[in-house]
Parts: sequence; structure tokens; C-alpha cells
Amino acid sequence: MCGIIGYIGQKQVLPILIDGLRRLEYRGYDSAGVAVVRNGSIELRRSAGKLARLEEVIANHPLEGEYGIGHTRWATHGRPTEENAHPHIDCTGRVVVVHNGIIENYLDLKAQLQKEGHTFVTETDTEIVAHLVEREMQDDGLENATRRALLYMRGLFALVLMSADDPNKIVAVRNGPPIVVGLGDGEFFVASDIPAILSHTRDVVFLGDEEMAVITPSGVEFTDYAGRAVSNKSTRVAWDPVMAEKAGYKQFMLKEIEQPMAIKETVLGRTSLESGKVFLHEIQIPDAVLRATERVVILACGTSWHAALVGKFMIESLARVPVDVDYGSEYRYRDPIVSKNTLAIVITQSGETADTMAALREAKKKGARSIAICNVVGSMATRETEGTVYTHAGPEIGVASTKAFTSQLVALHMLAIYLGQIRGTLTPDQARPHIEGLMQLPLLLEQTLKSDALTEEIAKKFHQRSDFLYLGRGINYPIALEGALKLKEISYIHAEGYPAGEMKHGPIALIDEQMPIVTIAPDDHVFEKMVGNIQEAKARGGSVIALASEKQTAMQRLLDEHDFLITVPDAHPLITPVLMVVPLQLLSYHIAVRRGCDVDQPRNLAKSVTVE
Repeated sequence: MCGIIGYIGQKQVLPILIDGLRRLEYRGYDSAGVAVVRNGSIELRRSAGKLARLEEVIANHPLEGEYGIGHTRWATHGRPTEENAHPHIDCTGRVVVVHNGIIENYLDLKAQLQKEGHTFVTETDTEIVAHLVEREMQDDGLENATRRALLYMRGLFALVLMSADDPNKIVAVRNGPPIVVGLGDGEFFVASDIPAILSHTRDVVFLGDEEMAVITPSGVEFTDYAGRAVSNKSTRVAWDPVMAEKAGYKQFMLKEIEQPMAIKETVLGRTSLESGKVFLHEIQIPDAVLRATERVVILACGTSWHAALVGKFMIESLARVPVDVDYGSEYRYRDPIVSKNTLAIVITQSGETADTMAALREAKKKGARSIAICNVVGSMATRETEGTVYTHAGPEIGVASTKAFTSQLVALHMLAIYLGQIRGTLTPDQARPHIEGLMQLPLLLEQTLKSDALTEEIAKKFHQRSDFLYLGRGINYPIALEGALKLKEISYIHAEGYPAGEMKHGPIALIDEQMPIVTIAPDDHVFEKMVGNIQEAKARGGSVIALASEKQTAMQRLLDEHDFLITVPDAHPLITPVLMVVPLQLLSYHIAVRRGCDVDQPRNLAKSVTVE
């Protein structure tokens, strides 16, 4: 979950490192640091806090270098202090390392190294890497010393190292968390995520697990841990560098809530209203296998798990196959049953989520076929599955997922149609209303975004409340869960999402005059049930924030001056989750801003969870 950047080439290294860290700060912002090599020596600058503090340190104590590495940290081992900030060096000051992940046996290694005379100055697990490599340095280069050091380490980690004794070389290692190598014109980059290097190159190579990149001014050598050459193809990233900028918005989250273009890109070129078909050519599983599928299991974490719950309704409705939804973080720990003809679908924005990847590998080991829904071309999930439905949403920088979630819902809808047409459960005539809805969705989202002013007004009234309750039914109850999660993530208000039918089984006890209740009530077959839930909430003094379809004029009669009604355009029931979640994203955004919270970088969270 930390951010890593490295550069070797002809340009000034420090501006590239600082710019890369700025673009990676969404991955960690407890502390930051850089290390550069100059005239055969390593120089460090580090600080606790966000990147601006590091820039102040550098302004007061300038440094220059020929090549270097940088890091922005999300703390796992050790407090977020300057002492614990990366990069870390060995006893001699000649080996330096940055690290994302966890060295699980670091305490045993630390004790062993201390007995050998090594002196430690931090609380981190990372520092042992520098000392191990120091111990293993011989005359055969930094890469071989690193290979020997790796024999002693257990865990999931990404490492980038330099040594003053092996100049003009950066060594990068992956075993779990992502590492991407950027290929420029006479210059090379290494990073933990694409946005860090997107303004310099779009040609990248994703390291695989237990692979190493040895980067010098003349090129990059890719090997496995044993030193055997591996053939890694470069990927051309389609993202424009401007897509990773704020483009005049106050925060990335606000920019990313503006989602019509992301949805348009997800649908583009994949649907035909004329033929009534969806085309997902990236899926390499034979049609006969998909027709024989007896069960689908969707594996995901966090917001992607909520998308998976919506996907369950879509796939069961259109493809008529039973669907289970599992937390990626729990799946492999219970010895799951994978029956014959099981299809595993993993949902991960980054394609690198550690828990989701572990769940995928467990399902595959037990015989499941696999598909990924993912935003990042070439990421681990896309390489380990038999096909990918790319969301094409562009880089999402805000930690709280917005456009990634809605594009996942759209990808799941298309996948459900695709499975239905292959399995013979959905005729072209039956598919056309769904395809037409997907094609109209960007316009419907434009209309939905007009609720911004109203959600800001609602935020003014409720931003000081300490608890919220979110209720939804059917395909929209996962939207209640997602709305509550967004509020928790960025405003730090306690919020709970529930299927509305469960309200009388416990949550109703929480309702009083201080409890806002957010209800999701589109024009569908359970609308009258939601009306009953709203009446029950109001009877107990709760303030209602109701989301409804435009045609539900009856909803206004249920509300009074203490309540609010947000309407979204009328749409097919399987489309409404995308429309309903947007006002909830705006509401959480405006409440968080009113409370003075950092909406792009909420406390204790990082964008991609690449270690357990």
C-alpha cells in the first residue's frame, strides 16, 4: 500500500522522484523520503507526515543526485515518524532500500543480524532488508546479493534497492505487491503504480511474482529469483497523463464522481442494439464451458464486494445460474467447496488486491475457471485469469472508490448479458432493453449529477450527526452498504447499511430524532415495501433522506419539512444501482468537506490493499 518511485537516466532525478511521489501519495501519506546517489555516496531526505513536509526538508537541505528512489508510506510496522520513514540504509550507509509489503519473519531475522553485529535504528521490518543485502554483498553485483538475501525472507513484498558499491543500477523485486517498470528513451523508471510515471512514458512492464528487474542506463534485464531470464512483454498504457490530474476540481474524488465518460468508455464497442448482443472478446473461455457452468462465485473486497453483491442479482436474473459472493479476505481460510463447472469472477480495480488474488488462486487450485473485472491493463489479476472485462475507467486517484465502482457495475451487467446469451437464457429481444439502458446511462448520469446542489444542502443540515442508517431492498441493498461505507471512509461518521427488510430485526432500535435514515426506493417491485420502511422510520422520529425515481411522485407525500427527497431518472431496474449510488457519493463528499476531512486521503486508508 506504499508508493515507490525510482529513476535512472539523463534528467535531474529529484524533480522526477518528487513528482512521482505526489502522484502516488494516495497509496500512503504517513511519511515520505528519497535517496539519491551522487559521487559514489548515498544521500537521504525523509520526513514524517505528507509529502509537503518532505519538500520543506529538501528546501532547507537541498540535494542532487545522478539516480535515485523515493517512497511514500502507509505504516504497517513502526510508527509514522521520520526515523521510520523510507528509504532505509544498512550499517555502512552503502545499501538503501524502499519497500511495500510485510517481511513476516523480520523479528527473527533482526535478532540474528543483531547477534552478527548489525545495528538497527528503526522499528520497521524494512530495515532488515538493507542489512541482509549488506551482509550478502560480494563482488557479483547488487542483484546477486539481493537474490541471496531473498532466501531468508518470508512474506509479501516489493523491494527497490540501490548500492553505492554497485553504481548506476537499481534492482526491483516483486513477491506480491505490484512493481511496474517504465521504458523511456534512454531512461527507465520503476514504480508501484502507473500514475507515477505516466507523464514520462506509457510503455510499461509489470513484474510477475518472484521476478526481478535489474535497471541500468543501458536497459532492463528481467529474471526470476534464481537469475534465469524471463520474457516480459511491454504493455502500452492507454491512459492519458491528464486523466491522472485534478483538471480544475478541488479534489480527485469530486472529479471522479463525474462519471459519464468512465461509463461510456466501459460500454464503448462492446454492445450492439441491432444484434441484441454484447461482445466480450477478452474472455478466452470457450462458450461450451460457460454453457456448462453450474455455479458462479464472485470474489472481492471492500467496495468491489458491494459491486459483487449487485452482480449476483444481475447474473442470476439474466444467466439463470446460482451465484455466491465471498469476501476475498475470508475465502481461502475455510477450505471452500469448488464444485464441478464453477466459474470464479474476481473484481479488483487495481488487479493487485492481495486478498482477492489469494482467493482467485485458491479457486483455481480447486478447479474453477476464472474471469477478472479490472481497471488496470496488464495487472496481476488480468494475467492470472482466463479473460478480463476491463472497465476502462482511467486512473482513480481518490482513495474512496467512485467511478471504479460504477464502472464495475456496468461491466457486471454486460457480463451477465454475455453469459445469458451464451447460455441461451436471454434472447436478443430480451437483451435489447438492457443494452439500450447501458447506452443511455451516460446521459442519465449527467441528469443525476444535477443533484449535487441538493446533496450539499443536505450535508449542511446533517454533517454534525454521529450516526447514519442506510436502507435498501433487492438489488439496491448493496447500494445502501456502499453509501454507508463511503460516509465512514471519508467523513469518519459511524454509518450502517442494511437490507430494509432487516430493519425490524434490530436496527430499528437505533432510530430516534438524531438519526438520519437514507432510503433507496426506485420504481421497482419492492417500492411499496420501502414506503413501509420509511413510514416506520418516521414514526420513530427519524429524519429521512429518500432516493427515488422521478416518477415516484407519491414519495413526496410521505415526507415533511425535516426530510429530503433526491430523485434520479427512471431506468431499467438493473440500471438503477448506478444512478442511486451517485447522490450517495456526493452526499458523503459534501459531509466530509463540511467536517474538514481530507476526502482524497482519509486517515488510516490507502488506495490498494496489496498485503494482508
